[in-house]
Amino acid sequence: MILILASSSPRRYQILTLLKAAFLMVPPEANEKSEPQWSPSEEALGLAQRKAASIANRFPTGVVLGSDTLINLNGQKIGKPENKTAAGRILSDLRGRTHEVLTGVAMLHSASGKSIEWIEAVKVTMRYFSDAELEAYASSEEPLDKAGAYSLQGKGRSLIERLEGDYLAAVGLPLKAVANGLRSLGVPVTVDVDKLYEERDFLNWRTFPC
Repeated sequence: MILILASSSPRRYQILTLLKAAFLMVPPEANEKSEPQWSPSEEALGLAQRKAASIANRFPTGVVLGSDTLINLNGQKIGKPENKTAAGRILSDLRGRTHEVLTGVAMLHSASGKSIEWIEAVKVTMRYFSDAELEAYASSEEPLDKAGAYSLQGKGRSLIERLEGDYLAAVGLPLKAVANGLRSLGVPVTVDVDKLYEERDFLNWRTFPC
């Protein structure tokens, strides 16, 4: 059974390759516009559903995986910054505070009509970094395609004081839960995912306490 990742995200591609399973990455054809009436959780899941559904009819016998990540700061939805100025504003809001990284996941198997959907939440606390650090990071290219204007797996790691939850979910895809979902939909997963989570051999993963 073929697995299709409905995404154009290099981060999700990198994470999914850890399963060492064959898959296709196909950009979704969905409207990814934020809906004002949606809560942060509703938006993360709703956009994941849209992404998966937008290409599911092209792969009727496959399992399509869609995912979306955003930041929830006390009920405020924060996505990707439009420019470096917006990145600076977002980082200023997050500085010295705890926020949630919400990743919605939708898995569809059109042939059977089965679907699995859920939200993975991770708490991230930023340290109170200096204005100079903020300006230096916001003026780089790294924040521009990242929810919350920072990259856990990149230089943005230096801004983080604490992370509580699944590191890979915060980066963009909760791999352990995805592996369980794939198995339940009939996609074989041969990698020892528990061992993978013990070894944490992925970018900055090991810099966070277990």
